[in-house]
Amino acid sequence: MIPPATIASHHLQAIDLYKQYPTPAEPLVVLRGVSLDLASGQSLAIVGPSGSGKSTLLNILGTLDHPTSGSVRLNDSDTSSLNANGLAHFRAQHIGFVFQDHHLLPQCTALENVLIARLAASRVGAADIARAQKLLNQVGLGHRLTHLPGELSGGERQRVAIARAMMNRPSLLLCDEPTGNLDAKTSRSIGELLISLTSDSLTMLIVVTHNLPLADRLPRKLRMDEGQLIEA
Repeated sequence: MIPPATIASHHLQAIDLYKQYPTPAEPLVVLRGVSLDLASGQSLAIVGPSGSGKSTLLNILGTLDHPTSGSVRLNDSDTSSLNANGLAHFRAQHIGFVFQDHHLLPQCTALENVLIARLAASRVGAADIARAQKLLNQVGLGHRLTHLPGELSGGERQRVAIARAMMNRPSLLLCDEPTGNLDAKTSRSIGELLISLTSDSLTMLIVVTHNLPLADRLPRKLRMDEGQLIEA
């Protein structure tokens, strides 16, 4: 457990987000005035049917997409004011992602895949290697540091992806169906791991999922309904 005095305070604020896409007939409105507020150590799940806008919202919160209107502030930075290079640097420093597909590089070992996150922010040093090894130990893969993704199970690959997402000590961890390709037992262990790691570091956690047992484990659950977030 990291002493509280060494952990920075985090804050996410999404204000009146709208997102629409042009179509030959009329614009397709996906988000309709979504607002969200999250502070250090808080976590929530977002549920709802496929196509309801959950992943679109996650991409906007993670600066991978832009809202049609509205704003996102993370740690007092307005992400809409950053150019493409600024956004990439900001994302590498402050945001971690875990997707349904682990997106590990097949030619790199578990340790190297975790260190890739550090390469996006700076050069890798001895302290970075030590942190990557510690994270892999925390996710139960200390004995698999030199294994390639093809030599790991699906659950192990997802654990490597979680360690990679936590490598840069993100303010915000965004997970899009992180247990979608896993069996029920492995899904439970991945859910417990996400909650444990982010709680210890006071990282903010948002999980988009169809896995209701996973959603129920988080202290707050929201539902995407007709482009709006409501309490589930």
